[in-house]
Amino acid sequence: MKLIQNKLSITTFFISLFLIGCQSSEPEITFPSPEITPSPQTSIEVPEKPLILPTNNPEKIADTPIQTYLNRLTNQGFSEQNQGIWIQSNDTLLANYQGTIPLPAASITKVATSLVALKTFNPDHQFITLISITGKIENGVLNGDLIIQGGEDPFFVWEEAIAIGNLLNKKGIQRVTGNLIIAGKFYMNFQSNPQTAGNLFKEGINSQIWSGEALTQYQTLPPETPKPEVIIDGVVEVSPTPPENLKQLVEHYSFPLAELIKKMNQYSNNLMAEMLAEAVGGPQIVAEKAAEFSGVTKEEIQLINGSGLGEENRISPRAAVGMFLAINNYLQQYNMSVADVFAVVGEDKGILNERKLLPNFLVVKSGTLNYVSALGGALPTKEKGIIWFAILNKGANVDQLRSQQEILLQDVLNKWGTVESLPSELTANPARKSKKSGNRE
Repeated sequence: MKLIQNKLSITTFFISLFLIGCQSSEPEITFPSPEITPSPQTSIEVPEKPLILPTNNPEKIADTPIQTYLNRLTNQGFSEQNQGIWIQSNDTLLANYQGTIPLPAASITKVATSLVALKTFNPDHQFITLISITGKIENGVLNGDLIIQGGEDPFFVWEEAIAIGNLLNKKGIQRVTGNLIIAGKFYMNFQSNPQTAGNLFKEGINSQIWSGEALTQYQTLPPETPKPEVIIDGVVEVSPTPPENLKQLVEHYSFPLAELIKKMNQYSNNLMAEMLAEAVGGPQIVAEKAAEFSGVTKEEIQLINGSGLGEENRISPRAAVGMFLAINNYLQQYNMSVADVFAVVGEDKGILNERKLLPNFLVVKSGTLNYVSALGGALPTKEKGIIWFAILNKGANVDQLRSQQEILLQDVLNKWGTVESLPSELTANPARKSKKSGNRE
């Protein structure tokens, strides 16, 4: 079996910034179960220890910067009742203000989705999309149907369709007399409606009908990449089950799960988050398992979706920190850390590029709604080592809330010291950079 790697342009992510909101409903369809990659044969033993700490007796050293921060918010007209903070280092609670109260979390919700997806599958899990045919291929014509069996790949985009179109051309298919049949949960360009995704795929494999968007993405590929031409005479048909007597031509493998999650978090892609939450059983399963894995009460994680859209998604600051720690502890057995699935300030591109005052080497997830700004992750310091924190804010001026978060983190660094390089505990595994999606014939 030959593995063909796809190279994807990072610009694909910007599609996601315009693709939020409700999606069309999907019919009840069956789909192949995603492949679960087994855990590594030789895993590192990670000692079990509590992830979160009791709420009492935070170190007095943190009182001054936290109280100063809250005073600044009050002076700017923000209610202290709408703010929450939890900061801990190793086994020491450094700050707690309403730390166990669930507050609107915005895209900190994606931390819960990340945790549950990783532990449901594993970092190397790949979602599989099957491409098959009915009928025979004669003189460049498939006298039958082309079938896509979706496997819940949340990052199947133009480049994937182009690569598959070129493979079909290599196999002698230039025209399909029948239909394009979509069976299973097939997503494309972050569209989860199978009819919409199917129409996008039909376009992607036929350069004669490319939109400007498809052409733009093609131009990011290596110059020698052929333009596929697979003409489908029929229509896009959504079917509960695939036809019988299929001949499988291609297995498409998604990026490994860890890389999918990093892409989702770097650009806070809401639609990818919803797809991953669906893959593990939905938002209620995400909430229940995230609470279990992080060691907090169920009341501290309340979700209505996997992305964070809507103030009904509520997470306590303590639970947010617990989830980051749970992810980091879990990934250690794979020689990985939270930096493999969240953005590192100063090293990774993404939505945080606009926040110039965030400290370098901060491994972080942000969240923003109209009246909500949230920030959480790991901050390396000279004296206290890695600080795990969550700041959840609500108020009328999100820009002011962001600015005060940045000032607070700088105050923390002023007190405990700035590091000159990223510590090994927060360094992404360089071997993961070679992980790609691909096709097997």
